[in-house]
Amino acid sequence: MPGFEKDESVLSPAALGEDAPADRALRPRTLDEFIGQDSLKANLRVFIKAAKQRCEPLDHCLFYAPPGLGKTTLANILAREMGVNLRGASGPILERIGDLAALLTDISEGDVFFIDEIHRLNAVVEEALYPVMEDYTFFISTGKGPSSSTLKLAVPRFTLVGATTRSGLLTGPLRDRFGIVAQLGFYGPEELRRIVLRSAGLLKIAADAAGADEIARRCRGTPRIANRLLRRVRDFAQVDGDGRITGDAARHALSKLEVDAEGLDAMDRRLLRAVIEKFDGGPVGVENLAIAISEELDTVTDVVEPFLIQAGFLTRTPRGRVAAAKAYRHLGLKAPRRPLDLL
Repeated sequence: MPGFEKDESVLSPAALGEDAPADRALRPRTLDEFIGQDSLKANLRVFIKAAKQRCEPLDHCLFYAPPGLGKTTLANILAREMGVNLRGASGPILERIGDLAALLTDISEGDVFFIDEIHRLNAVVEEALYPVMEDYTFFISTGKGPSSSTLKLAVPRFTLVGATTRSGLLTGPLRDRFGIVAQLGFYGPEELRRIVLRSAGLLKIAADAAGADEIARRCRGTPRIANRLLRRVRDFAQVDGDGRITGDAARHALSKLEVDAEGLDAMDRRLLRAVIEKFDGGPVGVENLAIAISEELDTVTDVVEPFLIQAGFLTRTPRGRVAAAKAYRHLGLKAPRRPLDLL
């Protein structure tokens, strides 16, 4: 369908077309409004208070996690809690040093500069960022050959917040320049239930505890997916019911969306069946697996796999991916006896 990426699943954490503005409207604006990640929030409160007492910018922050867990939201919250502006960019669009220079010249003292998917920075741009992060100094070369020269530009002190879904792809020198490094984990059912009820209130949707629980159980531990499911369940409740999201209404809608009781959708089940039926349960390399289900490699590694592994359906071994016993049970298949040397 024109205008959409390949992974159009309702359970994809990527922001899709019409839902993106609604996602932004539902984002918490302060740490107090942010539900979940309690340990990280407690630490951030200390770092923010200490930085304010010293009248200094917050130290550079790196957040890594699968999509939809709150990295961008936290960047916005940090700027608001510090009382400064947020400037944003994405790693892939910073192709040249000039692109970085244009953004840095717009930064004021103490601002938060947010770079999403920072692991995809161009190598030349990344190297130019090192002295900026360390000494707030930007070097830019002018001219070529013997007549070339290097200009040294002072940059106001600021906070760089980087977000990545692939922390293993970050270079050591870049990672080492962040003073605050934090991983965001998947959310628990109670946290997700509170998120669903909060979003329902903001959207003026009538939802009871049973309906919120049903959505919370099936959203893969991801707030962005919980909010998307809430809006889709609302549509079914409005058309097929009285507009209220009850437990029955949520189950009806989610069955129509092919989201099962464990939060797996058609893509998840297709991947598990591929491992079991095409590769005898594994081990299978992720490249072969992506080809087998006709999906992009990044979609498999960033979107599908993390939840399946965290939920115990899939195991990642040195030799490849292996379907766990839970996957066989969920699909109604008999698990084979696998020799230990295949694990």
